[in-house]
Amino acid sequence: MFERFSTDAREVVKAAQEEARSRGDREIGTEHLLFALTRAEGPAGEALRGCGVYRAAAGDAVEALPDASALDAEALRVLGIDLDAVREAAEDAFGPGALDAPPRARRNRLKGHIPFKPESKKVLELSLRQSLRLRHDYIGSGHILLGLLQDQRFPAARALTGAGVDLDALRDDVIRRIPPRAA
Repeated sequence: MFERFSTDAREVVKAAQEEARSRGDREIGTEHLLFALTRAEGPAGEALRGCGVYRAAAGDAVEALPDASALDAEALRVLGIDLDAVREAAEDAFGPGALDAPPRARRNRLKGHIPFKPESKKVLELSLRQSLRLRHDYIGSGHILLGLLQDQRFPAARALTGAGVDLDALRDDVIRRIPPRAA
């Protein structure tokens, strides 16, 4: 599939990896793809900036998403699992802070390949489908954005919706901007 990626699509993937690395994240999420797309020079970046989505705005929208760990804690509570009791038992056995995340400075030392989260892999797969649907013989940044917009459960799509972006209008705009042949 990557052989079909245009130069701008490859740059988006590289930039997403750098976004993950700079944030100390161990996997590339849809939010990293969104951050990279906001910086892209092609149709995706133009369409995002056209609706007011810049890197800072995308970051704010992602930060505004509900904390998944809080949702997980509530689900576990419903099942009768008390996370405070689990934490206390772990700290009794292994010492204070046993379940804490590593310090940010240590996480920032990630080097080499950073893997994609399953939903980010799905975005790249959907970008191929979008390219084929549009009868294009390449995958560009615009196709990646279309893949990202295809499932509103993706964190980046939820962030855009939460920021007030009309996903249908954005989708139409990026389709209009994608050239039939790679530049």
